[in-house]
Amino acid sequence: MAWFHTWWHDEIVHGYKGPLMLSFAAFVVTFVIVRVITRMIRAGKGPFGNISSGGVHMHHSTPGMLILIAGAFIGIGSPPLSGWTYGAGVAIGLGSALVLDEFAMLFRLQDVYWTQEGQLSVNIVTLAAAVIGLGAVGLSPAKVDQMSAVSVVWRGIAVTLLIAHLLFVTLTALKGKYSTAIVGVFISPIAWFGAIRLARPTSPWARWFYSDHRKAHAQHRADTFDKRWDSVRVKWDDIIAGTPSMPNPPSGH
Repeated sequence: MAWFHTWWHDEIVHGYKGPLMLSFAAFVVTFVIVRVITRMIRAGKGPFGNISSGGVHMHHSTPGMLILIAGAFIGIGSPPLSGWTYGAGVAIGLGSALVLDEFAMLFRLQDVYWTQEGQLSVNIVTLAAAVIGLGAVGLSPAKVDQMSAVSVVWRGIAVTLLIAHLLFVTLTALKGKYSTAIVGVFISPIAWFGAIRLARPTSPWARWFYSDHRKAHAQHRADTFDKRWDSVRVKWDDIIAGTPSMPNPPSGH
């Protein structure tokens, strides 16, 4: 376990990642607990029930926003790595999970929690957890704090590679591969791979640079990819979020 001790010492202790690690743990644990409780409520099991006041249903994103805001202000107003900072990290993780679990509802301004569209929240939470987790374990395209220990030439090379990496990330996003771009910020080869691949047919890159023939090819590639992986994505969403029991609301409302 020497590698774990080294990693913990370098990344968490001396990398000042303690509050971020606590925030990540609070984020994941809170999301799991919330999904378990909401599914128990839907199934009519357990001691839990919806909270209402004056006939108005209280969604958990409401206290989540208050906890998130409180954690943010405590975090920026506290001494570095004090107990308050660690507490703020927990509050931010907890509040973020409560808010993002109802992201689809906030995005649509409708109660779509148990619809197919409501599973957008699971996609957002999964992506957010991946980004926070990658940041917490110390993955980064460049170790900026180590730049001062190398020569000017190597610093120039490192900065050049970092700029190239950010260009690859931007290109991946312009090609409509947003999840790939975000994860690629931390894992460089993923961004490089996404940048050289064919763009999604509805992406800005396809609209700006693709001919009709190229767009048709991109559409065929996207349809093939979606046909292969959509069933896997749907099963994952159903396992985490629960199988939708309500129809999607009409478009445009």
